[in-house]
This record gives sequence, C-alpha cells and structure tokens, in this order.
Amino acid sequence: MEPENTALDLYVLHAVEAAKPKVCFLPHASSDEARYCLNFFTAFARYNCVPSSLSLFTTPPKNNMEEFLHGQDVIYVGGGNTKSMLAVWREWELDRILRSCYEHGVVLAGVSAGANCWFDAYITDSASHELGALTNGLGILRGTFCPHYNGEEQRRPTFHRLVANGTVPDGIACDDGVAAHYIDDKLHQVVASHPYAQAYHVRRTPTGVSEESISTHHLDTTS
Repeated sequence: MEPENTALDLYVLHAVEAAKPKVCFLPHASSDEARYCLNFFTAFARYNCVPSSLSLFTTPPKNNMEEFLHGQDVIYVGGGNTKSMLAVWREWELDRILRSCYEHGVVLAGVSAGANCWFDAYITDSASHELGALTNGLGILRGTFCPHYNGEEQRRPTFHRLVANGTVPDGIACDDGVAAHYIDDKLHQVVASHPYAQAYHVRRTPTGVSEESISTHHLDTTS
C-alpha cells in the first residue's frame, strides 16, 4: 500500500484469475483499525477490484465470517503486533478459517505481521521492546520468517543468532519491498518493488549459520 509504488499490490491482484478480484483486508494487528482500513480502501480503490474489510471489534462481526472469507479471491493482512493478532484470530477461530481458505485456493497475502503469521515462527518485537522470536505462527508455511531485513539493523544479527542456537528453524528473510510468493507450500519466486532489495535463505550449519541470497525478480514500478 505504498502510494507511489503499486507494483506489489498489483502483483497480488494478478495472482488470481478473477477479472475483478474480491480483496478483503484484515487490520487486526493494528491498534488503529479505522485509519488502517482507510489507507487500504484509498489504495485499492485505484484498482479493478472489490475491496472490503473484516473487523473483529464491532458488535457483532459479520454473521458468517467463514462463508464471507471463502468468497474472497484475496485476503490481505496488515502489519502491527503479530502476537496480539494471532491471539484474537484464535479466539474467533480465524486460524482454522484462514487455513481452510488457503486449502480452497484463496490467495493469502500481507505485510510485516501479515507475512509473519503464515509461518511456523517469526522474528518480531511484538512481545518485547527487543527483537526476538515467537513460534506460534499458523504453520501454513514451514520454517521461520523475518521481515524488514534491511530496514532495521538488528534484524539480520538477531535472525542469525536465533537460527544458529536452534531457537527457531531455518527460514527466509525479506528486505523491505520484497515479497516471497509460495504456491502449494513451496517457494515459487521472489519479487521486489525496490531496487537492490532481495530475500535470503538463512540456515543453521555445524559452525553457526549460512545466508544465501535468493534470485529476485524486480518488478516494473513505472506503470
């Protein structure tokens, strides 16, 4: 949802076959749901799609969330506090519903917390002012995820340390402006909307940790 850079938004929309995709925004990681939803609708009103959002803090939420979400082409999750978002999801059984949506072909996407949530584990400051790891992700994708790899100086050393000491399993890290596209639980490709940004495999080795850059397709940001 970068106002001057629509490449990743369009990439997500082009991942579905529908001529006018239905896109539902989940703002549950943010304490300012109204503002975040406004940003989403402002961004996606530019595209040939049908945007909507799902609140869990209105009374009541939609009568049949499962039916509503199964009717979407894309579910787009915003950033914020991953730990708090997952706790709310589990209370409402959204964890089960989102897994079912994935199994039925709905595209799941998101930024920051909205990317963390799909993995077994993730690097986050959701539980503390210090970066650390949590292992309570949805587990739709295996391993550990780390966003903001080039955006926060402690991301790389923290991820390396936690993989090296076995706190979290091997995983993938993405620079800001990078998306990892999975199909059927397997990494399909990595795309970027920022110059020089890329993604990395981070793996435990007998002597510590290895980091390997992943071939990245840089999207056209001029359209």
